Amino acid sequence: MARVVSLGIHIADVLGRPVTHIPAKQDLALLEEIRLTVAGTAAGTAVDLAKLGAEVYAIGALGRDELGNFIETTMKRYGIHTDGLVRKEGVQTSATMLPIRANGERPALHVIGASGEFCAQDVDRKIIDRAQFLHIGGTPLMEKFDGEPMRQTFKYARERGATTTYDVLAIPHQGLRERVEACLPYVDFFMPGLEEALLMSGLRDRREAIRYFLDRGAKHTVFKMGGEGSSIAWLENGSVKEIRIPAYRVPVVDSTGCGDAYCAGFIAGLSAGSDLEQAGRLGSAAGALVIQGLGSDAGIVDLERTIEFMNTAETLPLGL
Repeated sequence: MARVVSLGIHIADVLGRPVTHIPAKQDLALLEEIRLTVAGTAAGTAVDLAKLGAEVYAIGALGRDELGNFIETTMKRYGIHTDGLVRKEGVQTSATMLPIRANGERPALHVIGASGEFCAQDVDRKIIDRAQFLHIGGTPLMEKFDGEPMRQTFKYARERGATTTYDVLAIPHQGLRERVEACLPYVDFFMPGLEEALLMSGLRDRREAIRYFLDRGAKHTVFKMGGEGSSIAWLENGSVKEIRIPAYRVPVVDSTGCGDAYCAGFIAGLSAGSDLEQAGRLGSAAGALVIQGLGSDAGIVDLERTIEFMNTAETLPLGL
């Protein structure tokens, strides 16, 4: 399988479930499960890609702390190359507390930390020189790298023949649209959730959002839509062509990391020579496996079992 560089935010997630309420004052609530996991639109995707058999190189920033040690040690255990991870002084590793509700929803309490200090000078371009795929995830939580530094990194990778993929977060932020749009002419697959796509475009309709981002330079849009499946679209002779991929009917435990898993499955599919529909199906299967456990690293074991699930599990009907 291909060499993949996953660049962006690296987060330590602390998750607990099921959370029905936050106790008052100093009261106690009992949970069934608490976990510490490697997460984030770069690190979570990297872990899933490694499980699916890719040769993965991580680029990002950690603090000089125990959470940073945990992330780096865990990634190495999965066989991920971590030479591209830099340590930042005077700032903690990015981290999130996630009280997971019984229905799988996940409000978040986040410390931006080291990811907000990552900058262009931290990118080891020799690692990108070896990449067949460059995946970047983390806008708008990478204040010093979003926008022009990220655009130049995508451009550098594309000029060297890498396929580029881009994921973002659904966080209202001044200048978000401009930062994202600056990168799109160098992005082969723009992979936000539909919620993010509508937020950035200011539109309310999926089809309008597809056209919006394709017109601004993205070669393909890949919108992740939860139980509604996903959409893969591109322009052909000036007209939008779209493939819809169904989601799988599975019990929902925790939606953390499902989008990252979709990106990993999609990239793994492309790197194995799959067409867009098959790559989307593998992405959907990866996301469905993760949603059945607690944390962004749940569910996926390896490529073989993910493909088996993809080919045998029941899918949900597609919406409009």
